[in-house]
Amino acid sequence: MEELKQRIVEQGQVLPGGVIKVGDFLNHMIDAKLADKIAAEFVRRFDGVPVTKVLTVEASGIAFGVLTALRFGVPLVFAKKNRGTNSAGDDYYQAQVHSYTKNTDYAVTVSKKYICPEDHVLIVDDFLALGAAAQGLMHIVAQAGAQVSGVGIVIEKAYEPGGERLRAQGVRVESLARISSIDGESITFADE
Repeated sequence: MEELKQRIVEQGQVLPGGVIKVGDFLNHMIDAKLADKIAAEFVRRFDGVPVTKVLTVEASGIAFGVLTALRFGVPLVFAKKNRGTNSAGDDYYQAQVHSYTKNTDYAVTVSKKYICPEDHVLIVDDFLALGAAAQGLMHIVAQAGAQVSGVGIVIEKAYEPGGERLRAQGVRVESLARISSIDGESITFADE
């Protein structure tokens, strides 16, 4: 997606540790028109694939998840990082996830009533590096007995192993911008 790549180059910042800061347009302040184009591209790429739910993890994936779900005409479900006091009981699927940017582990949960064995779930997230979030969400889908329709990623760090691990498992991964390398402040994209 050329417009997305251009925005990453023009407005993104490379921080120490290979962190790509895109808060000016993707995950702190969101350019709603760009987010809608991202959702349209996910729908185009997954056209013909059965999708009954879109699943993401809070918080950065919600904007892209909700717009993609809206375009598919299905509900968005998001995995919560912290269960509230109104979340009593064992009626939750849970997976452990490691955050690349925060370098911490956390449990994500989804109520069992939101994903059913009949569901075909499209996972959507803003970044893919090591693949921990996607793997955790796939584990939740598996616990529900549902099917993963694919994984839609806004930005993939293709030089990290997450995308290849998912693809090696037979998961369809569609990344809209695949970064092949970062050298200083220079970002190079993988050929599509």
